Amino acid sequence: MTCPNFESRPSFALHPVTAGPCLRAMRAMRAMRAMRAIGAMRAMRTMVALVTPIVPIALATLIAAWPLASLAQQPPTTKASAPGPGKARSSAGVPIEGVINRVVDGDSLWLQPEGKPPIEVRLRDIDAPEICQNHGPEAKRALEQLALGKKATLAVRTRDQHGRSVGEVMVEGQSLSKLMVAEGHAWSARFRSDRGPLLKEERLAIALRRGVHATVGAVLPKDFRKTHGPCK
Repeated sequence: MTCPNFESRPSFALHPVTAGPCLRAMRAMRAMRAMRAIGAMRAMRTMVALVTPIVPIALATLIAAWPLASLAQQPPTTKASAPGPGKARSSAGVPIEGVINRVVDGDSLWLQPEGKPPIEVRLRDIDAPEICQNHGPEAKRALEQLALGKKATLAVRTRDQHGRSVGEVMVEGQSLSKLMVAEGHAWSARFRSDRGPLLKEERLAIALRRGVHATVGAVLPKDFRKTHGPCK
């Protein structure tokens, strides 16, 4: 006995002899399909019920582990050693008060803070003649007259290749760097094509023929060092 395609041919078109068995077969097939669909839905519900509690736990574990992973990637911190003589303890820009107890040349000196090691300072923004250069001793004496033995405030900006603290030194409310350039005992520090931040004070000293500018042909310290090297 052959039953027709139940999906395309209605049951009322079946032959009377085959109608009964074919209809029963059709109902059985539809019942099996329904049972399979129900089983798939139940399996899906079971899977969702099993997975749902796990997702928050896994997410919480990941979030909790994140700070530990971040800490593991950070480099270990090292304890800073205490600065010795000549090294400023304060960070850049923090004023350091003391007394100027020594002048080395026209743009470097020593500051003695109270109860702390002395600090070797290079005046920022200026370049004074070398001590072995023309007008070098005069520049040193000019700085001594302005600052030696006086109370001063140092604002450290950086450190040079010799380990000196580079910064601005204020004495009696005035910048030593500006005073030295305005009186013709130093030049505004050059930075490649830039003639430096104290160009106005330098032009004033040139116009009034002060200090090193009193004679024509004064040599910049950087050019002197290139030709003669450092003073011995």
